[in-house]
Amino acid sequence: MIELLSGFSSRTGIYDFMNSPWGWPTLESIHFLGLCMLIGSVGVFDLRMLGVGQGIAYKDLHKLVKFGVVGYLLNVTTGTMFLTTSPDQYIYNPAFQTKMLFMLLAGLNMLWFYATTSAQVKATKATASLLNRAKIIAAVSLLCWSVIIICGRLITYFRPPYHWCFWC
Repeated sequence: MIELLSGFSSRTGIYDFMNSPWGWPTLESIHFLGLCMLIGSVGVFDLRMLGVGQGIAYKDLHKLVKFGVVGYLLNVTTGTMFLTTSPDQYIYNPAFQTKMLFMLLAGLNMLWFYATTSAQVKATKATASLLNRAKIIAAVSLLCWSVIIICGRLITYFRPPYHWCFWC
């Protein structure tokens, strides 16, 4: 797996760019911008579903989703560049593995929201209370994204040696 990721990075020029003086800092900045866009839209929407800002209509907040999607795409792109440049620093890293697990859970939670609850939330008046299911989905989303952010920061503290990863 490490050879596959490293080879991809080398063949595409990602490795050369990332190891230039401005490669890593530039992509870290873009990754942070994407995170701000993502959490700025998803987080605000989740907080609204939990009862914060009761005068704001859900339908209006849903317009922010496109910014969250752009932020997510920025993060996936830059994250892939980080991973392929130094796969050995990520693959065996328990913080990275936990981050990926919670990204999967956040994605499943989002699918659950759009499959079961989105239409009712958009149709709800700004002052009406939501279904408990919507509140649970919002709380799970905020929890997942909080863990993702924390694990993202912890990645740099759990560098190999590989004994940090208890299940590797």
